[in-house]
Parts: sequence; structure tokens; C-alpha cells
Amino acid sequence: MNSPLPDAEALLAELAERMSGAIAQEAALVGMYSGGAWVAQRLAAMLPGQHRLGFLDAAYYRDDFQRSGLKSNTRRTDISFAVEGASIVLCDDVLYTGRSVRAAINELFDYGRPASIELAVLVDRGGRELPIEPTYVGARLAVARDLSIVLSQDAQSRLALAVERADGPEGGSAP
Repeated sequence: MNSPLPDAEALLAELAERMSGAIAQEAALVGMYSGGAWVAQRLAAMLPGQHRLGFLDAAYYRDDFQRSGLKSNTRRTDISFAVEGASIVLCDDVLYTGRSVRAAINELFDYGRPASIELAVLVDRGGRELPIEPTYVGARLAVARDLSIVLSQDAQSRLALAVERADGPEGGSAP
């Protein structure tokens, strides 16, 4: 990637603007750990309406779990509202192959059958292996397969994007 990455805070504001009049006032925001959880938390504060928050780690639902094992930084899923019949916006930081999103949707269905699931991502970097397309996108960026876009959060909850060498087939997710 030759051009500098866009400012993550500006992308978040653009994403919130795009979502503002489009999502249901009572839609629940479910963030995928860790970067998607940060995005969901921030969007909940920025969007009009009352948005319940949930967080999930789809590590056990990944299709490469048997091959690559469980990562050491797995977290507990926290969905404290009824998923059955809910309008849900699944939030992630960087969309790449679509495999993490597929795993997250599988996990959501273990909690009930939502009325709808939309996908909001801060960055869509292309490279899909599954037919998964975000409903709301902060930015679409072309990135070489051997690179990952990583979202970080500082002590003041400010978000920042960086490019790193990919360390596996998924790449593109926050530590």
C-alpha cells in the first residue's frame, strides 16, 4: 500500500453519518472483539436512538479452528439482550475474507433468530473468499495480500489504523 491510511477517527465519523438515518432506532450493535467492539461502542454513542450493545468472539466458530487452534487472546461473548427477533448491526474493524463474519453470524444464531443482521465495517480491504458484503463501510482500501490493516485504540479511546505484515491467512484483525 503506497498511500497513507485514512484517519480512523474521520472514518468512524463518516461511517456513523452513513448509518445515522438508515439503521433502526432500536437496533442492537454487536461488536466483534477487539476492533469491532471498539467500533460498536463508539457508534452506539454517535448514532441517534437507543442501541443495546453486545460483544462476541467467534474464535470457536471459525472454520480454521481445527487447523490453527485457539488464539491466546480469546474473550467471552457478552450478549445480554434477546437476539430472537432483534435487528442487529454486526460491527467489525476490517473486512477481508469474510470468514470471521460468517463465524460471528453462526454464533449469533446460537442466541436466537434475529429479524435482520446488517454489517458495518470501518475498512473493507477486499479479498473476499465468501459472499459477504457490508451494508455500511467507512472506506474501501486496496491492500496487498501479505499486508494487514490493524486498528488500535489508545488510552483516550482514540482509534488509529496501521499496516503490518500479515501473520496468517486471515490477517486484517486487531490484536
